[in-house]
Amino acid sequence: MTTLHRLLFPLTLALATTAAAQPQPVPAPSSESTTLDAATARRIDTIANDVLDRTNTPSASIAVVRDGQLVHTQAYGHARLAPQAMPARPAMRYAIGSISKQFTVAALLLLEQDGKLTLDDKVSQYLPKLTRAGDITVRQLLNHTSGYQDYWPHDYTFQQMLAPTTPQAILDTWARRPLDYEPGTRYQYSNTGYVLAGLIVERASGQPLLQFLEQRIFHPLGMTSVIDFDRDPLQHGMVHGYEAYALGPPRAAQPSGPGWLFGAGGLAMTAADLARWNQSLIRQSVLDQTSYATMARDTLLADGTATGYGLGFDVHTVNRHRQLAHDGEVSGYTATNAVYPDDGLAITVLTNLMASKAPEEIEERIAQVLFEHADATDAARAAQAREIFVGLQQGRLDRTRLTPNASAYFSEQALADFQSSLSPLGAPQEFTHLRTWLRGGMTGRSFVVKFPQRKLRVWTYEMPDGKLEQYQVQVMN
Repeated sequence: MTTLHRLLFPLTLALATTAAAQPQPVPAPSSESTTLDAATARRIDTIANDVLDRTNTPSASIAVVRDGQLVHTQAYGHARLAPQAMPARPAMRYAIGSISKQFTVAALLLLEQDGKLTLDDKVSQYLPKLTRAGDITVRQLLNHTSGYQDYWPHDYTFQQMLAPTTPQAILDTWARRPLDYEPGTRYQYSNTGYVLAGLIVERASGQPLLQFLEQRIFHPLGMTSVIDFDRDPLQHGMVHGYEAYALGPPRAAQPSGPGWLFGAGGLAMTAADLARWNQSLIRQSVLDQTSYATMARDTLLADGTATGYGLGFDVHTVNRHRQLAHDGEVSGYTATNAVYPDDGLAITVLTNLMASKAPEEIEERIAQVLFEHADATDAARAAQAREIFVGLQQGRLDRTRLTPNASAYFSEQALADFQSSLSPLGAPQEFTHLRTWLRGGMTGRSFVVKFPQRKLRVWTYEMPDGKLEQYQVQVMN
């Protein structure tokens, strides 16, 4: 691929092609946003262009959330290669594939909050004629332990998928077969379960799946670019999708027929809109706390084995950082969406080449860059928290570091109790950062303090201006 093909196209670049001949940008809603520092943005540019060049991927659209705010959106490469090359722009839509599953899960959790179903309902309450529907729960559909065979395990679009179908036709073919295993005993990724889940949303809500999502999630979050890619993959604002054979050049991909994706992978949107969803996951602003915990909980099999999958998310710890992530792939597109909820960080990478690992590599390398900043900040805050701790052991406190609330909390009695209980412990052997999270507009951090015979937990809440609203100490188990 030529060097010209890898040129970076900034957001403000004027396109040479006419508006009628290109994907139309989608209006972006106003939202709180800050700007990534120039040096970090340049490193992200370098990563994106390097990976696209090496993997022969036509384009990528990237969005970054840091400290709970959308701080960076940029597109790289080309939205169309021929007959006339067209640069990708952040306001263009990409299919997100199986990342759509998170929204199907969220719809079911909202319906559970509404009292219209529970995740432990049997499938037979909604679709009684499928194989062993009375033995399989809605939850097992969502965590891929149902036993229903996956209708699309391929990394290409098989011949039957080029013709239109319906969700019910998919189930009539794949969900009437014998189960691949006893429900709850194995993890095996299955798009079939999410087609079922989408239909259950419709039956419990009395609305089409996309309409329910629009009313309860997309509109409240200002996600204005979302479309039903399953029904109309060639809508305005879509980048062109490609596939490649072995090490050959990208070639135009033929989309699957309508009806094949539905609740398993039917959405398309801009990277910025998917980032708005990530912000809501970090802030826990759409569902209640119980529902978010349910989504993020690792699924255990009947024998107690952890699967590494929650509901619509892979659940991992990456370099000590809790990660909720999912990849997506449909004809012509691949995507990765990774959320680090305790760090207020999320990275979205959307590309227009099928069966490509480019999104995963870009996300991993961007995460390394961003955690350099986060880890350095946490280390500095650990040093500050240790200094405060040692001062409290001696009955000293610099109140200029505190908000009025925190200063009032540290009354004469409180200072006396901190000193009398902590000073006998002596100097801390270790004072290390444990985790970071967001709450109430503040950044929370916890630290582990080790002594020869005891281990303590210190946790703080920091205001945006750096002052502490809280400083607490407790014995650890």
